[in-house]
Amino acid sequence: MRYKSKKRVFVITGASAGIGAELARQLARRRHRLVLAARSAEALERVAGECAALGAQVVAVPTDVTVDADCKRLIARAVEAFGGIDVLINNAGLSMHARFADITDFSTFEQLWRVNCLGTIQCTRYAYPHLRATPSRRGGQIVGISSLAGKTGVPGRTAYCMSKFALSGFLEALRIEAAADGIRVTVVYPGVVRTDFRRRGLNAHGAPAGVSGLDERGAMPVEECARRIIRAIRAHRRELVLTAQGRFGLWLKLIAPRWVDRMARAKLAKTSEQKA
Repeated sequence: MRYKSKKRVFVITGASAGIGAELARQLARRRHRLVLAARSAEALERVAGECAALGAQVVAVPTDVTVDADCKRLIARAVEAFGGIDVLINNAGLSMHARFADITDFSTFEQLWRVNCLGTIQCTRYAYPHLRATPSRRGGQIVGISSLAGKTGVPGRTAYCMSKFALSGFLEALRIEAAADGIRVTVVYPGVVRTDFRRRGLNAHGAPAGVSGLDERGAMPVEECARRIIRAIRAHRRELVLTAQGRFGLWLKLIAPRWVDRMARAKLAKTSEQKA
């Protein structure tokens, strides 16, 4: 039987908004079984209701991925509801935009590390035994939503890059180990996606930014982003760099790294001028 006819069990963190919510809606249309997690119970229930209206079986589990007990409870609830897990999508994340020299609250580095990397590690820790023996009996899959900032340094985003590089390194190493257990690992590297993610992120003082620190003209629609991620999951892709510009930039960095640095500095300066 082909994959598209299988009704799999998906656990999605950060499912109350943005990429996570859109992934949930698109998977709901395919009648997959969903376990949705996020900190905001109210927003999570709203997305769960939308998915149920689309015909999916849905369980909403309010979860803070920085709390180990919450991650353990999330996975236990998924197994209780559906008998196991097929795909764990680690999507929960926190953004930050600030020059390193301007940062006054350095606890933000730990905060981003705990959300963007440790949250994935904790959820994966509890899901791993169940991904070895999935309901569909095809071997489980771990998906990590990283960022282009987890592939290359982005000026003005030192804390965010730190957390996403750590996430990417963890998942790349895990991919090699997990193959022996029949578990596949897919790492996704989005560019700028049209969501409120950056506006909900932090500024140099550790407060909600309220604005995006990036030029969002030409940002990828979240619907297209989710479609491409789902295709990558279906194809068991090792990694997915979501934009042609991102792929070109990573290639250019290999052959002309100083040029890429100059381009990044110029873009940062231009963005700063536009804000002034």
